[in-house]
Amino acid sequence: MQKYNSRSDVPEQYKWDLKEIYPDIESFNKDFDIAKSNVDKLSTYKNCTKDSNKLYEFLRLDTDTMTLLYRLSVYAFLVNDQELGVSENMERMNKTDDLETKYSNAIAFFSSELLELSKEEYDKLFENDKLKEYKAILDDIYRAKDHILSTDKEIIINELNNASPNFDSASSTMLNKLHDYGTINIDGEEEKITPTNLDRFYKNENKEIRKEVRKKYNKVLKQYADMSAILLNGYVKSNITNCKLHNYKDAWDAKLFHNKMPQSAYDALISAVEENVDKLQKFFKVLKETKNLDTLDMCDLNLEMVKLDKEYSIEEAQELCLNSIKVLGEDYYNHFKKVFDNRHIDYACYPGKCSGGYCASGLDFESRILMSYNYDLTSVSTIIHEGGHDVHHQYLIENNPKQYREVGSLIAEVASLTNECLLSSYLANNGKDKKEQLKGIENVLDVIVSNLFGAVREGKMELDFYNYVNDGNFITADYMNKLTIDSIDKYYGDTVNKDEYAGLSWARRSHYYMNYYLFAYAFCISIASYVASEILSGNKEMLDKYIKFLSTGGDKDNVDIYKVLGIDISDKQVYIKAINYFDSLLDKFVELRDEVK
Repeated sequence: MQKYNSRSDVPEQYKWDLKEIYPDIESFNKDFDIAKSNVDKLSTYKNCTKDSNKLYEFLRLDTDTMTLLYRLSVYAFLVNDQELGVSENMERMNKTDDLETKYSNAIAFFSSELLELSKEEYDKLFENDKLKEYKAILDDIYRAKDHILSTDKEIIINELNNASPNFDSASSTMLNKLHDYGTINIDGEEEKITPTNLDRFYKNENKEIRKEVRKKYNKVLKQYADMSAILLNGYVKSNITNCKLHNYKDAWDAKLFHNKMPQSAYDALISAVEENVDKLQKFFKVLKETKNLDTLDMCDLNLEMVKLDKEYSIEEAQELCLNSIKVLGEDYYNHFKKVFDNRHIDYACYPGKCSGGYCASGLDFESRILMSYNYDLTSVSTIIHEGGHDVHHQYLIENNPKQYREVGSLIAEVASLTNECLLSSYLANNGKDKKEQLKGIENVLDVIVSNLFGAVREGKMELDFYNYVNDGNFITADYMNKLTIDSIDKYYGDTVNKDEYAGLSWARRSHYYMNYYLFAYAFCISIASYVASEILSGNKEMLDKYIKFLSTGGDKDNVDIYKVLGIDISDKQVYIKAINYFDSLLDKFVELRDEVK
C-alpha cells in the first residue's frame, strides 16, 4: 500500500484537478471582484417587487451572483481541505465567507418585500411570463411568510451569525490537525494514528493492535471531550436560536418546514428501525461467529468478516466501479467515466488533509470528491458512493436552469447509496472466488448497518440532545457519554461488550454539525436498496424512472421527487422492506460462508 508523508509526494493523477473551477488565484480574484460588484448592485433593487420586469432583472442578477459565490466558496473550501491550517487557504475561505454575508445582507430586503404583497398582488406578478421560470423559488419564499423578518432584523442576524465562532471548523481542526493520537507499531513499522487511517487500523486482524489504537485515540478524545461538548453545544444553541428568531418552534420544526417533509415519514422510519433492532443484533452475532471471537468488543465492530488478501489499486477500483454501474445504461456509464477521466477525485492519505469523504458541487461546474484511499473495498465503496453524487449533479446541470440545480440531502443520498448496492451485487455475482463474493454481500450489509440502523440511532440521539438544549440545558461530555451509552444499549443489546470509551463516539461525529443530516442516509438507503434490486431484476421501467429521478431539479418538493419513483415516503412498509432485504442478505451470507468453511 502506497503511503505519503505530504501532499507534495502524491502523484498528480491521484489529486483532483481544480483548474476547471479556477486555473489560478488570479482568476479566483477576478471572479471575487465581479461577485463583490454584483453584491453591491443587488442592494439597488429595493422595491423591485412592485415592477415585474425589475423583479426579473433582480432574479437574474441574483442567480448569476449566487452561481459565482458557489464557485468561489467551493474552491476556497476544497483548497483549504487539501492542507488544513495553511494561513493563506484559511484567509481565502474567510474572505469568501465575508462576501457571502455581504450578499445575504444585500438581498435581505427581498423576502420581506415579497411577503408584504397581498395574495392578489403576488399572483398578478406571473402575468409576466418571464417570471414563471422563477415561480418555484418565489413560491417557496412566499410560503415562509411567517418566518421571514424585516430587512433590518435579517441583516442584524446575518452579521451576528458571521461574527459567531465557526463551531464546525473548530471541531474539525481540533480532531484532524491539532490532536496528537500517538503512533502504533505494525510489522516493525511505526505509524502515526490519524482520523484518516483509523478505519484501517480498526480492521487489523491483531486484536491487541485494535485495542491499543482504540485506547490511544479515545484517550485523546476523552482528554478534550469537554471542549468537544462546548463546541457542539454552541452549534446547537446557535441553530436553535436562529430558528426561534424566525418564528419556528425549534430547529426540528424548521427542518421539517424547509425539507417539506411530513413528521409521519420520520415516525414511520424510526418506528420501523426500532421495532427491528433484533436484525442488527443478529448481524453482530454473525460477525462474532464468523470471526470466531469469544466476545464481541467495541474494538471488533469494524472488523471485516471476510478478509481479502488483495489490495485494490486505484486503477482497479475505477474499473470495478465502472463494471458495477453498467446496469444503469450507457449514458450513465459515460457520465461516471468522466469522474475519472477529468480527475474529479482527490484520493491520497497524508497528515494534515481533512479526513472523511464528500462530494462538493457548484451550480455551473462538475463536482469534486475528497476521500482517504486505503486500498481496500471500503475505499472502492467510497468512490462509487461519492461518484454517484457527482453523476447526479451532472444530470441536474444538464436538465435544469441554474436556480434549480440543487436538491436536498433527502434526495441526493439515493444516488450514492444505489451505487453502493450495485457494487455489492456485482461482487456477489462476479467475484473471482467465493471470498470476494462473500465480500460483496458483506459490503452492502455494512452499508445498511451504517446508513439505516446507525443513522437512525445517532439521528435519534441528535433529536434528543436538541430537545435537551431546547429545554434550557447545556450539553456536557457526561451528558453525551450517557446518551450514547443508552443508545448503544437499546440497539446493540447484550451482543457487544462495552468498554470505558463506548460513550465517546459522539465526539468524532462531524454529522452533528450538519443539522439533522443523518436521517437523510436512512431514508435514502431504504429507497436505494429498493431501486437497485428492481433494476438488477431487469425492471426497465424502474431504470427509466431512476434516470428521470436523477434529472429532476429543486423546483419539485422532496415528496414529489420520490413519487417519480412511485414511492410514498410515509409508508412504513418502505423501511420494513429495506430491513427484510438486509435480513435476507445476512442469511445468504451465512449460507455461503458455511459452504466456504
